[in-house]
Amino acid sequence: MIHTLAFYLFATLVIASGTFTILSRNPVHSVLWLIMAFFNAAGLMVLLGAEFIAMLLVIVYVGAVAVLFLFVVMMLDIDFAELRAGFIKNFPLGMLLAVVLLVELVVGVGVYRAGALQLGVADGAAASPMGLSNTEAIGALLYSRYLFLFEAAGIILLVAMIGAIVLTHRTRKDVRGQNISHQNQRRPEEATRNVKPEVGKGVQL
Repeated sequence: MIHTLAFYLFATLVIASGTFTILSRNPVHSVLWLIMAFFNAAGLMVLLGAEFIAMLLVIVYVGAVAVLFLFVVMMLDIDFAELRAGFIKNFPLGMLLAVVLLVELVVGVGVYRAGALQLGVADGAAASPMGLSNTEAIGALLYSRYLFLFEAAGIILLVAMIGAIVLTHRTRKDVRGQNISHQNQRRPEEATRNVKPEVGKGVQL
């Protein structure tokens, strides 16, 4: 009984948070509602026994993506009036895309109910061994059958991160940059200076 009540509670909060995320006029409020939706979705994953996916939702999406959105929205000087004007201008195109997606969903559901679409059936080949938790089973599967794909994905992400740093790095001539080797070669005597200022005269910088 408690599981049923928890499911309906989390599901209702997810739907309400998603609705307020879309309908909120303030972007900061939208991001906060999105974070609440992520937390409640993580609660649903815990009810399903997928605690690893729940932790991914909290750590990755809430701790990184949503917080990044929040900082970007709060720190950038965004002209919301211009954004709303662009929304009104592109509203017909958005509605056309929404209608196309809705037609695709209706056609897909109709084809599935007509029996023309056969979905795959699990054969039990990737079933987790007995005695392993959900997280242990995922780790064993990633580092055994999908090891090379997992490592390739990590290398691709590393290359993408390095590429983003290289593309966004700009050397300005009017700003004095860091000299890492010079900083490493400094001695304690050069880094600090002990002074004894007189009373009322302060320190000369």
